[in-house]
Amino acid sequence: MGLFSLFSNDVGIDLGTANTLVHVQGRGIVIDEPSVVAVERRTGRVQAFGTEAKRMLGRTPGEILAIRPMKDGVIADFDLVREMIKHFIDKLHSHSPLWRGLFGRPRVVIGVPSGITEVERRAVIESAQLAGAREVYLVSEPMAAAIGMGIPVEEPSGNMVIDIGGGTSEIAVIALYGIVCDTSVRIGGDEMDEAIVNYLKKNYNLLVGLSTAEQIKIQIGSAFPLAQELSMEVKGRDVAAGIPRTMRITSTEIRESLEECVSAIVQAVKSALEQTPPELSADILDKGIVMTGGGAQLRNLDERIRQETNLPVNVIDNPLQCVCMGTAKIVENLDHYRKVLINSTR
Repeated sequence: MGLFSLFSNDVGIDLGTANTLVHVQGRGIVIDEPSVVAVERRTGRVQAFGTEAKRMLGRTPGEILAIRPMKDGVIADFDLVREMIKHFIDKLHSHSPLWRGLFGRPRVVIGVPSGITEVERRAVIESAQLAGAREVYLVSEPMAAAIGMGIPVEEPSGNMVIDIGGGTSEIAVIALYGIVCDTSVRIGGDEMDEAIVNYLKKNYNLLVGLSTAEQIKIQIGSAFPLAQELSMEVKGRDVAAGIPRTMRITSTEIRESLEECVSAIVQAVKSALEQTPPELSADILDKGIVMTGGGAQLRNLDERIRQETNLPVNVIDNPLQCVCMGTAKIVENLDHYRKVLINSTR
């Protein structure tokens, strides 16, 4: 091990629509916060990032706007994404003096949506450089997720990965360091939350916020009938009367509200399977499909896909951390994984 390696604090980042995770070599995942920025409406001045900013969603006074700079898996606001990446990397500086000086500038690998444009790539790279990165590398999220799961992406055998994030669901077949075919739909956890909001408003005249909808999805949401159906009390505002109201809803009703989103994901999986070369299809038949990403935690989504495709489907442990752990493995073994990178700067 050389002198530089002793002082290296290389970084892996999962730049997600819903959450941003940062892994530092030797320390593990040190940041796991929502991809949210709070800004002053009038001046555009940033007031808060991450967890602090998310607390403001739906609760901010008129002069403060809490927004997600990543939308549907792509960058919606270049400047705010740049500020957010810089903030999260700068946050590490105060905890590690090794970041400063000759040995402190880290190499950074960032997981990005596979459909990212050249302009968006440059914005992400510049953000990391402004934060002090010595070298910046990008990798598509499905590839990073596969590496994070421990899938041997260098082998000729095919592996199918479903990565369901906040803004997109990506289905990729991976072999020989590359993505053989990739199907992406702009449906993820955020669209599921919006579907719940719209369902309750349309059917019960009950208006709830996106944060409440997310809690409903987590507590009683499902994609396939449950052995024992669930229910919970939901508080919101009566649209007609304009006053607060509480009602009890069931997992059956929430499953109905999510049906359009779930069906779109299932159809995307079928589309990816149709595009897969026959030789790799045989591999997938043997190994099955692996699911990752926050949306993979929706109850019985794996069972729904299993029923629709007649293939084994498994949800990986810690699906929220897979992409970040993949970027960490890549930055620690750059020579081995160089072929999976989208591009790089030095």
